[in-house]
Amino acid sequence: MSTTEICSYPTVQELSKALADYVANLSRETVSARNRFTVGLSGGSLPRILAAELKHRTDIDWDKWIVFFCDERLTPLDSEDSNYKLAKEELFDHVSIPESNIYTIDESLIADAEEAANDYQDKLISVFAAMNTAKFPVFDLLLLGMGPDGHTCSLFPGDAYAEVLNESLAWVTFVENSPKPPPRRITFPPTVLNHAHNVAFVVTGEGKKVVLNKVIDLHDTTYPAAMVKPINGKLVWFLDDAASANLVALKK
Repeated sequence: MSTTEICSYPTVQELSKALADYVANLSRETVSARNRFTVGLSGGSLPRILAAELKHRTDIDWDKWIVFFCDERLTPLDSEDSNYKLAKEELFDHVSIPESNIYTIDESLIADAEEAANDYQDKLISVFAAMNTAKFPVFDLLLLGMGPDGHTCSLFPGDAYAEVLNESLAWVTFVENSPKPPPRRITFPPTVLNHAHNVAFVVTGEGKKVVLNKVIDLHDTTYPAAMVKPINGKLVWFLDDAASANLVALKK
């Protein structure tokens, strides 16, 4: 059964602390139950907000983490556009997740989005097949952001992206015409996002408040973020008060 929780905080710092508590608790519970913690990360401001408090925690079994990226820009891993580079600088360089447990794109495939997606899907299969995953990988936690246009991962609104948004078989799909550079990206489709045990959105800033109202209150699925509703998992929104200012759901 799917459940949704909305949490809003006066400052980003307070949000970061609450997020760190949430992730640490979930990691501890999952490691205790399954001896591993499978995590999917997105880019944007998420790694910085996530890592601000989390990287100082001493109650996390980092060696049990297995990390994938919910989406990635097809650039070299040392590029300023790389989600991996951002996560590495903000989090990985400060904690003890084994490098072999962090799954990145193959840099040799960045010129071919379809091949890059297929290769990343193979990496997912290599890990999740051993966990008796059936049709889709089932992550313990996916950490997502949302853009002011309502996109999440590299799932963008509009008819030009309908094929990606409606992908029903692949574990990883691709975009060759992103509305913001770089144009080539790989991404989990909504089907994969919605099979996770837990999904946490992290959204901050006044510039997101109008779209958040449409995504959370109106459930307007023309915005890809509104398509994220775990089938048998829990969805948690971590917001600051500037982003949540228009939400009717918080005023009930």
